[in-house]
Amino acid sequence: MSEVISIANQKGGVGKTTTAVNLAASLAEKGKKVLLLDIDPQSNATTSLGFSRGDYEFNIYHVLIGTKKLSEVLLETSIKNLKLAPSNIGLVGIEKEFYNPKKKNRELVLKEKLKEVSKKFDFVIIDSPPALGPITINALSASDSVIIPIQCEFFALEGLAQLLNTVSLLKKTINPKLKIKGFLPTMFSGQNNLSKQVLADLSHHFKDKLFHMKKNSKECIVVPRNVKIAESPSFGKPVTTYASSSKGSVAYRDLATVIARG
Repeated sequence: MSEVISIANQKGGVGKTTTAVNLAASLAEKGKKVLLLDIDPQSNATTSLGFSRGDYEFNIYHVLIGTKKLSEVLLETSIKNLKLAPSNIGLVGIEKEFYNPKKKNRELVLKEKLKEVSKKFDFVIIDSPPALGPITINALSASDSVIIPIQCEFFALEGLAQLLNTVSLLKKTINPKLKIKGFLPTMFSGQNNLSKQVLADLSHHFKDKLFHMKKNSKECIVVPRNVKIAESPSFGKPVTTYASSSKGSVAYRDLATVIARG
């Protein structure tokens, strides 16, 4: 069975898609069989791997409404061991269906669809939209754990309580196994006092839920503010491929090492 990990934060611009794409690519580099599931209507994860809307006919929307199996929409990426379930702006339409109170088990649709392919992958990484709507609830309901990227900038922790409450509620109700895998500081700048303060706040509040390469190490994994990370999506590549030796690549490979060892 695969380990299913959602990358979630209802706040936009925190490096969520960047984390999903580069963690998936880094795990695939390690020889793990990985499925990246793009369930954000903005389709940024799909674009980041070099696909445009004309490259595929069917996407995750067709899976969620039941007209296609998940295995029928998967795309081979340029990265060995990494497959993609693409998204499309049409996914916005699924929100209405999921809000329909007459629809039974509407929070568990994605979980059911994943069962078909779960034995074929070591990891399923889900890139969820920047909202706590029905799509994100479906992602969390289908996941073993969630990684929460938090940018090291002003208002970094704003809205975090709402996400943590949602995780807690789902754990008590429909997904008892759901846990917070960890918080990932992103867009960190060592020259910026605000970045340092936000990182210190995260370390104070969530010390046990930050990612460390070595046990008992004071230094946690942080994703730096890095121009190569910003450039890579426009080339349709993860930063780990676009600029393999960049600081951003190193950070995501370190994260993948921690995730892979469990």
